[in-house]
Amino acid sequence: MIIQSEKVWTANGFFPLQLEIDGGKIVQVYDYATKNVDRDYGSQWILPGFIDVHTHGAYGFDTNDGNEEGLRNWAKHLPADEGVTSFLPTTITQSEEVLSKAVANVAKVMEEGYEGANILGIHFEGPYLDMKYKGAQPPEYILDANLEQFKRYQAAAKGNIRYITIAPEHDEDLKMIRWLAQHNVVVSLGHSAATFQQAVLAVANGAKTMTHVYNGMTPYNHRQLGLVGSAFRIRDVYGEIICDGYHSTVDALNNYFAIKGPDYSVMISDSLRCKGLPEGQYTSGGAEITLTPQGTAVLTGTNTLAGSTLRINKGLQVLIEKALVPVAAAINSCTLNPAKVLGLEDHKGKLVAGYDADVVVLDQQYNVVQCYVNGKEQVL
Repeated sequence: MIIQSEKVWTANGFFPLQLEIDGGKIVQVYDYATKNVDRDYGSQWILPGFIDVHTHGAYGFDTNDGNEEGLRNWAKHLPADEGVTSFLPTTITQSEEVLSKAVANVAKVMEEGYEGANILGIHFEGPYLDMKYKGAQPPEYILDANLEQFKRYQAAAKGNIRYITIAPEHDEDLKMIRWLAQHNVVVSLGHSAATFQQAVLAVANGAKTMTHVYNGMTPYNHRQLGLVGSAFRIRDVYGEIICDGYHSTVDALNNYFAIKGPDYSVMISDSLRCKGLPEGQYTSGGAEITLTPQGTAVLTGTNTLAGSTLRINKGLQVLIEKALVPVAAAINSCTLNPAKVLGLEDHKGKLVAGYDADVVVLDQQYNVVQCYVNGKEQVL
């Protein structure tokens, strides 16, 4: 199959090109109008497929449910709905019984096969977090870091926990962080009261990124940098950020991208089961949440943000058109940068010959026109 557009994103810019796709890969890239094409997308954007490393659920399903069909339905609809071609189903703090079942369910679906977006592994958010900055995480299940318990979770997941959010100040001697980094689990600092000095030590011992910067962490102060200031100061550490304009204002988004540049910001949805559903009452991690008309979710009866209903394609629109983030930085945040965080940048995150044919086509309103996962055209 050959597709083309006047605006194909590669080599850090838009160019008139053709992509030849075969066997799930991009096998060659040609000048525009070189070959007969199967799909001509005019001047619509052809981008690498989006990668969401922090997403709890959608369409009535939550990762913690441990429901096989719910996960399959979620994966199936992500490409057409928002251009996501790969993702990490993300847990929320709960009992060992619930979390063990949840990660085992993801492993089972990965092993048995499914349609839609690639499940790259599991993001384990909690329970090793800080009580003050817990956000919507259930406090009764929050624990100090427990490596032996985590090993049980990883066994239940058949080794598929690829990424974990942890509060480093509750990891004695940073023992767990060192073990995780040495066993190829991405360590992300979040839901944490860490000081700048504690963050530096955590990074020096293997932490690679930070979870939803600005939210669930010690704020920035010019004398006490906190974890937000650590995200600013430690330039080569990645940082997730929710780009809905509510969890962080568009001006805060602009500041963050200006500081981090095009290479270390990672857009996430942090979406909950209520994504794709009408406003109303739902649950997350056993807690009651309310989906507002703005598309944010709060703990019922409070103003505490519990997650979002953000679609990644619309997050890209927020970054470019409202936060005025440079186009390259905005696109990298949901394509190449999450691939780099996961160590997959040698075959995902770019439109380059030899890479996986994960491709999304957007119109001028950032709506998904078509999406390809491993070269397979998705049903819209």
